[in-house]
Amino acid sequence: MAASVLPDVGPAAPEYWVEACRHLMKRDRVMKKLIPLHGGVCLQSRGDAFVTLARSIVGQQISVKAAQSVWDRFAVLPKKMLPSQVLKLKVDDMRAAGLSARKVEYLVDLALHFANNQVHVDAWAEMDDEAIISELVAIRGIGRWTAEMFLIFHLMRPNVLPLDDLGLQNGISHCYFSGEPVSRSEIREVAATWAPFCSVATWYIWRSLDPAPVAY
Repeated sequence: MAASVLPDVGPAAPEYWVEACRHLMKRDRVMKKLIPLHGGVCLQSRGDAFVTLARSIVGQQISVKAAQSVWDRFAVLPKKMLPSQVLKLKVDDMRAAGLSARKVEYLVDLALHFANNQVHVDAWAEMDDEAIISELVAIRGIGRWTAEMFLIFHLMRPNVLPLDDLGLQNGISHCYFSGEPVSRSEIREVAATWAPFCSVATWYIWRSLDPAPVAY
């Protein structure tokens, strides 16, 4: 594969990104066409672990715009967005920021898990994806999909395949099956050629639906 057809991803790209693009373009006809269309952008990590997960809880089941509005009001309540500071907040103040009673409970549980070292942040680098998912889904309000998005966007794990992600399902349907609905087994079949870079392929499938990079 000639290097000239690989996208220019810039210095902020994960170290595996160019290798992943080369692998995907060589093995997958859709990726061969899709990847060169989206040069200059790539996956980038955002914020710290606690803030990233807190934002994911705040944003559940509401629009991106509404989530940002609630987050902006919530984020000014603690002196600093740390688990210990969130645990000092009054429930009434959190509710007044626009959080539902359930999301307040979820955020408190998240803060407790971090404050009590029930998540092993310092060990994540040595832990496999499933072990990290198991830790995260033990927190109220965090399901497998949220944990998988965390693996992709925060920990930058290269080989995550989020089977329950609607964007991935719709993108594979459009790109590989002429718009026909796809099953989980069909997604796995397509992704068999992507490994060990399913996260990268998923990111480009998202780009096929929306060229603007996903922010999580």
